[in-house]
Amino acid sequence: MRLHFPSLVFLFYCIVFASSFLMISALLTCRPDQIRALMQFKNEFESDGCNRSDYLNGVQCDNTTGAVTKLQLPSGCFTGTLKPNSSLFELHQLRYLNLSHNNFTSSSLPSEFSNLNRLEVLSLAFSSFTGQFPSSISNLVLLIHLNLSHNELTGSFPLVRNLTKLSILDLSYNQFSGAVPSDLLPTLPFLSYLDLKKNHLTGSIDVPNSSSSSKLVRLSLGYNQFEGQILEPISKLINLNYLELASLNISYPIDLRVFSPLKSLLVFDIRKNRLLPASLSSDSEILLSLVSLILMQCDMIEFPNILKTLQNLEHIDISNNLIKGKVPEWFWKLPRLSIANLVNNSFTGFEGAFPIPPLNSIYLSAWNNSFTGNIPLSICNRSSLVVLDLSYNNFTGPIPQCLSNLKVVNLRKNSLEGSIPDEFYRGALTQTLDVGYNRLTGKLPKSLLNCSFLKFLSVDNNRIEDTFPFWLKALPNLHVFTLRSNRFFGHLSPPDRGPLAFPELRILELSDNSFTGSLPPSFFVNWKASSVKINEDGRMYMGDYKNAYYIYEDTLDLQYKGLFMEQGKVLTSYSTIDFSGNKLEGQIPESIGLLKELIALNLSNNAFTGHIPMSLANVTELESLDLSRNQLSGNIPRELGSLSFLAYVSVAHNQLKGEIPQGPQFSGQAESSFEGNVGLCGLPLQGNCFAPPTLYSKEEDEEEEEDEVLNWKAVVIGYWPGLLLGLVMAHVIASFKPKWYVKIVGPDKGKQVDPVRLFMTLDSRWDSFNNKDNVEEESDTKI
Repeated sequence: MRLHFPSLVFLFYCIVFASSFLMISALLTCRPDQIRALMQFKNEFESDGCNRSDYLNGVQCDNTTGAVTKLQLPSGCFTGTLKPNSSLFELHQLRYLNLSHNNFTSSSLPSEFSNLNRLEVLSLAFSSFTGQFPSSISNLVLLIHLNLSHNELTGSFPLVRNLTKLSILDLSYNQFSGAVPSDLLPTLPFLSYLDLKKNHLTGSIDVPNSSSSSKLVRLSLGYNQFEGQILEPISKLINLNYLELASLNISYPIDLRVFSPLKSLLVFDIRKNRLLPASLSSDSEILLSLVSLILMQCDMIEFPNILKTLQNLEHIDISNNLIKGKVPEWFWKLPRLSIANLVNNSFTGFEGAFPIPPLNSIYLSAWNNSFTGNIPLSICNRSSLVVLDLSYNNFTGPIPQCLSNLKVVNLRKNSLEGSIPDEFYRGALTQTLDVGYNRLTGKLPKSLLNCSFLKFLSVDNNRIEDTFPFWLKALPNLHVFTLRSNRFFGHLSPPDRGPLAFPELRILELSDNSFTGSLPPSFFVNWKASSVKINEDGRMYMGDYKNAYYIYEDTLDLQYKGLFMEQGKVLTSYSTIDFSGNKLEGQIPESIGLLKELIALNLSNNAFTGHIPMSLANVTELESLDLSRNQLSGNIPRELGSLSFLAYVSVAHNQLKGEIPQGPQFSGQAESSFEGNVGLCGLPLQGNCFAPPTLYSKEEDEEEEEDEVLNWKAVVIGYWPGLLLGLVMAHVIASFKPKWYVKIVGPDKGKQVDPVRLFMTLDSRWDSFNNKDNVEEESDTKI
């Protein structure tokens, strides 16, 4: 069925009307005083993050009483302090309250939550609450679900023993300290989910005498300060299917055989603990039901043969260990294996040929090892494979011609040769293609145009010889594009190509190639320097490939603040343009000032001329600016002093002049950031722009005046005797006429000239009279 545009518009308005009708019908059941309380609660905060409709969509009222029974705030809706007298605490009939993912700006938890004594669900996660857990909340005896995770709550373990109906308790990612109440589990008989990770908790827990009566199926205790006594009680929780014990701070190696009673366990995360080698052997037939096993950073030096017995295993992570040698052949024959993470070990190869991943494989990562040999074409036979990361190894040979089947291909830092296969078919799934730091030649394949989902393209540090691929600007989702250190050449703005504008580009890295020509003033007019996403801990990132068992994030090498940095798997990056190390000339386009989200700009080592654009002052997010080693002239614009985030500036080796603008953005820079500009002065360069005037005292002035009077007196006294002596000498010289003559050697050869006249005609330069290349002096003077 084909829908015409009017039909689509009608359908859209129907959906909007239906959702509005549902919201209005839900609110019709609410009493007016409840609506007023809700609106007063909203008015207590900055709520630019949501409008009235968004806010009220999370409200439900009882059909009979008209009281508000459910309030779920949209994420990012409120900013402000939750006060004890808030209108929220007037909604006494609330049974479900979710304020998670809002910003209550370091509010403490008001004890008035206890007024809401009908609550069954209370979720305050990711909401910036601080301080201690008020004991009055333990009066909410009907609570089934309590989530206080990802805040800054402190103090001892919360008093929850009265909350006997509790099924879910999440206190993770806080600052709680001290011992966990030993009777926690016996007093909470319905508890099925307990998450205490990332606190400062100690002690142990008691398990009911009849361990089978415990309903606990999910337990997370990692990143605390528990000791060895915690292990034995855990082994009695036989209904567990998820167990996370990362970084327990236990001083001795853990024997995995202690967990053998946990026959129902499906997911086991014991990363960042030392493990007893004997418990990793194939004889240890334990945990046979496991689907996911995480042994990351456990100081293992041998391949864990225990994996051979885990025939249900789908996900294995043995990354960041010290395992040497070859990956055993049986590993690839585990029938259900779909995700294998072998990252950052010291593997040298495989037993036999390069393995064909299991049929269900979706993720194969083996970066930062020492694998060698070719990557076989047979890897293309696994159509389920989504991520292939073999970067930072020693693989050789060509790139397999099946990249279109994969979302992520990372072959960075190997020794691959040949060209990038021109085999990307229409509708290709590729989102990341990173083949940087290899020995690739040829040109960029035009079939990349078929990769409409492509976000990250890096071919840096190869031997690719081509002109700039203007055709790539048709890719709607390209965020990162780097051609650093290849053999690209030609103009970046030829008149027949139109404006160079990528719709979503954040990082463009063209440094160390042979691009030439000038950039027109409008070069950046159609560009967008998009703001990047910020994750929950405030770091900026790109690369968004998440699965229940893995997260892949792109890696990028960047020159930033004068340093060449290789970003890790978490890309803490930003919007940047780097055209350094080319042969670009002409003026820097004023349109650069339109890229207000730009964080790093590097145009160094080119032949740019003219002034530094004053429009750079509009790039308010700029942190790093490198214009060094060009031919820029004029003054440094004082307006750049308004860039409050500017932490690095280099304009060294140009033809700039005048005073360096004063302010923390400039005075805090190294002297080398301004060297090589003869006309520049002021801090941080040595010396000042203007020499201070010499100051004289009154006494010194009077002494100078007296000296001047005495000097004139001496001149007058000596004048008349000198005049008389001069007249006598002139008479003697005039009466003495020796036979001197000058023979001209130049064009007037043979003529004789009076030396006095010659001296006068040579503009008083007696040196010319003595120049033997032009005159010869002879004398027949007889005494």
